[in-house]
Amino acid sequence: MTSAFSKDIANAKAALASLPCDWEGKKSVLALKEANYNWRQMEWWAFFFEYLCRERLANTFQMPGERIGSVTFDLKGCVNWDMKAKAIKSDSHKCILNDRSSTDASIKTHGAHGVMIALCDVEYNDVNRTFQTWHSELKGGPSAYETERRTRTAVSRYRKTHAVLTEILFLRLDKHSVRRMGEMKQGRNSNGKQRPLKYMLDLEDVDGLLVDRLSF
Repeated sequence: MTSAFSKDIANAKAALASLPCDWEGKKSVLALKEANYNWRQMEWWAFFFEYLCRERLANTFQMPGERIGSVTFDLKGCVNWDMKAKAIKSDSHKCILNDRSSTDASIKTHGAHGVMIALCDVEYNDVNRTFQTWHSELKGGPSAYETERRTRTAVSRYRKTHAVLTEILFLRLDKHSVRRMGEMKQGRNSNGKQRPLKYMLDLEDVDGLLVDRLSF
């Protein structure tokens, strides 16, 4: 691991060590709304992690990171960084990362690319979906997507109502390590054009990628 990459991790760990780690859903969504930061998103807890990090990393990282191709990375220290969040009690241990071609270009430019992954223990909506109803009303009613889903009589996913941050993983991607990563094919845009491939990380197989962690 290069000294530049190590410097990024040291700066991040120092800034995030005191991160609040108990995130109640309604309170967190209202904080995001107050900050006008992605408060309408169903996966509010992932954006709340980003929001908390942005507050604390502003003095040592450029925000957002570089724009390469169609992607603007979350942070830029000595290298570009992405921030992700993953529920630890999940049937899938796969984590979708960023656009493959843009990540490859970032690696080519800087020699490496960083990923911070927040691992969270989450709780879900009750059977009456009271949190989902509250969030929908806060947004002014059901979205166009939700209305269309109801028309199709499709069942919506249970919403996360509470999250506890347990750990942040720091991963280093380079031209060698990405070869063993999976890929996720996306659908097509509204214009019919195929969306770019994304890297897929298996959290049960991070040997050679995981370089540090911050536990809470």
